[in-house]
Amino acid sequence: MANRKGAKAGVPTWRRCTRRRRRIRLSRVSTSWSSRRARRTLRVWPGGLSRSRGNLRHTYSRALRGFSGRLPAQAVEALRRNPNVAYIEQDQEVRIVATQTNATWGLDRIDQRDRPLNGTYVYNRTGAGVNAYIIDTGIRTSHTDFGGRASNVFDAFGGNGQDCNGHGTHVAGTVGGTTWGVAKAVRLYGVRVLNCQGNGSVSGVIAGVDWVTSNHQKPAVANMSLGGGISTALDNAVRNSIAAGVTYVIAAGNESVNACNVSPARVGEALTVGSTTSSDTRSSFSNYGSCLDLFAPGSSIRSAWHTSNTATATISGTSMAAPHVAGVAALYLEANPSASPAQVNAAIVNNSSTGKLSGIGSGSPNRLLYSGFIGGGGGTPSDPPGGAPCSGCSAYNGSLSGSGDYDYQPNGNYYSAPSGTHRGWLTGPSGTDFDLYLYRWNGYNWSLVARSISSGSTEQVTYTGSSGYYLWVVESYQGSGPYTFWLERP
Repeated sequence: MANRKGAKAGVPTWRRCTRRRRRIRLSRVSTSWSSRRARRTLRVWPGGLSRSRGNLRHTYSRALRGFSGRLPAQAVEALRRNPNVAYIEQDQEVRIVATQTNATWGLDRIDQRDRPLNGTYVYNRTGAGVNAYIIDTGIRTSHTDFGGRASNVFDAFGGNGQDCNGHGTHVAGTVGGTTWGVAKAVRLYGVRVLNCQGNGSVSGVIAGVDWVTSNHQKPAVANMSLGGGISTALDNAVRNSIAAGVTYVIAAGNESVNACNVSPARVGEALTVGSTTSSDTRSSFSNYGSCLDLFAPGSSIRSAWHTSNTATATISGTSMAAPHVAGVAALYLEANPSASPAQVNAAIVNNSSTGKLSGIGSGSPNRLLYSGFIGGGGGTPSDPPGGAPCSGCSAYNGSLSGSGDYDYQPNGNYYSAPSGTHRGWLTGPSGTDFDLYLYRWNGYNWSLVARSISSGSTEQVTYTGSSGYYLWVVESYQGSGPYTFWLERP
């Protein structure tokens, strides 16, 4: 969700639609809804749809039970008198705005409790097996950063779901891009509810939420980097989708106001996210207040863009903060696939870094997203006979001359591996401090994916990842001498 440089920062705001009198009607009836049932309800007023130039736009069956359409005044009044109608809302419009800048730092911040940043993003999970639904402007599914893991599944405008704005691709890249993403193996699904100009309607957004509620595959997380004025219908749709088992992450909004006055950010069952800068202050545009659950990096975030298969853009907004949290939710769901949305929310909030932020705004929680609490799993295998820490693994010997010296392993080279678990063990001389690192080639450079840096020279790393090229590094933090490195490949 982004415009060119100079535009305002990044979450959609709802704008009241004055020309189009579309209405969202919600039913008290507990039975499932269909287009036929909606049309039958509309017959409570004389003339029908065709004579009054009305039309049925969306029908909702899971997230809500009701419909939206363009209705004349007499139809609206007749529906208000219908005892089966819970409430009627006038539809609203959305638009998106963002700022182009020149920095990238978000992934670096979320894997460590404190600053200064160390220039790396370390993770023990990739989101493999988890499904992320990006309710936005669609996704450029052919972008190289998605590695074939992205598809578009719903389009409120009747198109193919491809992103012609950029915002949805950017958000998807932060959730699960190979280079720019938090969860680098998550499956990404585009749910397009905003058009090429970044505009849409509450009724269209509800239609997207309804689709996710009906069709999601678990474990599932949904990201909504959009919002605006209060809409009971939208809030209820999100609540019902969460009740169906989908974890929702929602941008707090960019108006620097209380997020409790914004929908769907005010939904208590969702994870509502404010934005921070690289200096750990609240972004000037970010909404605040007690309806926030935590903050995440949102100013000057680089990610994939829609203009080509390799394009990137750096933009700002709570729209950029929310997908960091959605990515961590995907990591957690990989490790805990049966976790409920409430359990995912509690794990992320309770393990966030506290007391690190300044200028957070009245009533806001001083909590910053932290991904490092999610372990890699696998445990520590028992030692087999013969002194080696593993059965069927390979041993490599080397020697380091002193602090800062390092070796590449195995035997000074990288290796190709299928998806699976990599395990490495290191033993060095007594009184030294040798460390062990695992890197993966991301198509552009070597990216650190796991490490063990205890105060001694006995280290162990377990990492489960996708197929690709991998490289181990043994480095001396202090001391010199020989070492042995054992490697177990997938």
